[in-house]
Amino acid sequence: MSVLKLNDICFSYGKTEVLKNISFEFEAGKTYCISGRSGSGKTTLLSVLSGLAKPTSGEIFYGEKSVKKIDRYRFRSKYIGVIFQSYNLITKFTALENVVLSMEIAGVRGVKKKQKAMELLKSVGLDESEAKRRVLQLSGGQQQRVAIARALSYNPDIILADEPTGNLDGETEQAIMSIFKDLAQSGKCVILVSHSPTVAKMCDVNYELKKQNN
Repeated sequence: MSVLKLNDICFSYGKTEVLKNISFEFEAGKTYCISGRSGSGKTTLLSVLSGLAKPTSGEIFYGEKSVKKIDRYRFRSKYIGVIFQSYNLITKFTALENVVLSMEIAGVRGVKKKQKAMELLKSVGLDESEAKRRVLQLSGGQQQRVAIARALSYNPDIILADEPTGNLDGETEQAIMSIFKDLAQSGKCVILVSHSPTVAKMCDVNYELKKQNN
């Protein structure tokens, strides 16, 4: 059964059509790669999937429920974890503080936040010393790991990532992809937007977007 389903999604900026009749299904326990040439609408689709943008037409289903019937803030802060290409971490904070803040914003309760944040950071390969460093003192690969831990901080069903390995070297790319594969095996639905052949090869399912002729 699909955890997320797109039914004839279209999206336009004014008269410019970016997405046309997109129907994709995403299941828990799998990794997906959304690829396509520049201008094909990859980042726009990610915005639609995450609830940051509303489609011009068509419908999105989370399980069997239309996303239209779910509060958009609740959808983004509970069910969807987003990882940005530029990480979007708070640079004056430590890695640990970034993850804790995400939990506070999402309203996570019933857990010791610092302890849980440390567990998440360790799960993506960062040790206690690295977790307590300001993020600008970490490498690109380490910052990406922090971004992944932050996206996991409120235990969403779906992980979305925009070019998650675009700024990384080949060895680090493989390591980050191994984390995503492990997340899928734990039951998450992992959706990656990427132009990397390595990412596409390591994913279970590949969807390609075509640039619209306007």
